[in-house]
Amino acid sequence: MDQNLRLILQQIEAEKSIDRETLIEAIRSAIESAARKDAGNVSNITVDVDPDTLAFKVFEIKTVMEEVEDSTTEISLSDALALNEAAVVGNRLKIQTHPKGFGRIAAQTAKQVIIQKIKDAERDNIYDEYKEREGELITGSVKRLSHGNIIVSIGKVEALIPYREQSPRETYRPGDRIRAVLTEVEKSSKGAQVILSRTSPELVLSLFELEVPELYDETIEIMAIAREAGSRTKVAIRSNDVNVDPVGACVGMKGSRVRSVVEELSGEKIDIVRWSDNVSELCANALNPADIIQIQMDEEQGNIQVIVPQDQLSLAIGKRGQNARLASKLIGWNIDIQGEADGEEEEVDALFEDSDDVANSDAGDESTESDNTDDVAESNAEDESTESDNTDEVAESNAEDESTESDDTDDVAESDTEGETAESDDTNKVTEGDEAK
Repeated sequence: MDQNLRLILQQIEAEKSIDRETLIEAIRSAIESAARKDAGNVSNITVDVDPDTLAFKVFEIKTVMEEVEDSTTEISLSDALALNEAAVVGNRLKIQTHPKGFGRIAAQTAKQVIIQKIKDAERDNIYDEYKEREGELITGSVKRLSHGNIIVSIGKVEALIPYREQSPRETYRPGDRIRAVLTEVEKSSKGAQVILSRTSPELVLSLFELEVPELYDETIEIMAIAREAGSRTKVAIRSNDVNVDPVGACVGMKGSRVRSVVEELSGEKIDIVRWSDNVSELCANALNPADIIQIQMDEEQGNIQVIVPQDQLSLAIGKRGQNARLASKLIGWNIDIQGEADGEEEEVDALFEDSDDVANSDAGDESTESDNTDDVAESNAEDESTESDNTDEVAESNAEDESTESDDTDDVAESDTEGETAESDDTNKVTEGDEAK
C-alpha cells in the first residue's frame, strides 16, 4: 500500500472518528463506481479490496447461458466451463477484468463517493454517540436564534431547542452558556438531529443530582416529578436510610442546594414532597400547605375526593388549579377537591341567626332609647314648666317686695314729712316765744 495513502487513512480515522473498515468500504465503493462509470454503466461490476495492501480487483458478474444474447451480462456455457468446471446454465460467475485506467470523470466520481461515504459514516457515529446519551444533561453555548428555535453548539454538533421545549421565563442570546436535557436524536437527510429540552422533568432531576450527593450514592431517591415549566415543580422524594431526612438533604444548609436549582431554572418555584407508599398520605403531602379534613378513594375509577376547610379551598386548588393539577400528576390519580359544605351551611345558618338576634336586640335598644328619650323630653318639659312657674312666682314675689319697699318708702317719706312739719311747728313756737319775751 502506498505510504501516503496509509497516512491519509490514519489522519481521516483520527479526525473524523471513523474506523478503518468504514474507510476501506468507502474506497471499495468509490473504485466500483469509477469502474462502472468507465464500463458505461451496463455491466454488473463488483470490487474486492485487500485491507492490508489496499490492492483491489475488479470483477464482472455474468450469467451462464447456452446462447448469449447480451455479452455484457451473459456468458456462454463453454466459456464458463473453461473458467469453472462446475458451472451450469443459470449460474452467475465472477469474472476478473482489468480496466485500462480511469478517466477524469471516473476519478471525480470516485472522489465524490469517498466524500459522501465519509460524511455518512460521520453522521452515523454522531447518531450512535448521542442516541446512547438520551436523558443526559448537556452543556453548550447558544450559537444563534432561528425562527424562535435556539441553535446550541455542543462540540462538533449543532443541537436544537425547539420553541415548545423552551421555558417561558427564559431568554437567551448568542454566546450564552446553556444547560439542557437531551431528549431525542433523529436521523434526517442532513444527518443526525439532536433535540434538547429546557422543559423536561428530567432537567430538574439532573440538576438535583449535581447538587445533592445523596442522590448519586442512592441514599435518597426521587420517585416522581410533576412540572409546569417556568411556573412550579413538585418533586416527591424518599430516603433509603432512616437516619437521613430526604427533604432536608435536598433543601441543604439554609436552602443552598435547592436555591442553586431554582437559579438555574430562572426562579421557578420548587415544592419538595415526602414520598409515601400510602396514596392518601402522599396526596395529603402533595397538597401542602392546605389542611386535609377527609380523603375518599375510588380505586376502580382512579379518583380521590379531598375535603378541605372552606377557607382553604382556594389554597388547596392553587392559582388556576395549578396546585391540584401538579399533585394529580405527581401521584397519578385524579383529584377532586371540595370545601367542607355541611360545616359551611351550619356556619351560615348560625351567622344568620346571630344576625337576626342582633337586629332584634338593636330594635329593642332603639325602642327603649326612644321611650327614654320621650320620658326625658317630657321631664325636661315639666322641668321647664316648673322653672317657668318658679320664675313667675319669683317675679311676682319680687314685684310684691318692690311694692312693699315702695310703700315703706312712702311711709318713711310721709313720716319724715310729718317730722319735718312737727319740727317746723316747734320752731315757730320757739320763735314766737322769743318774740314775746
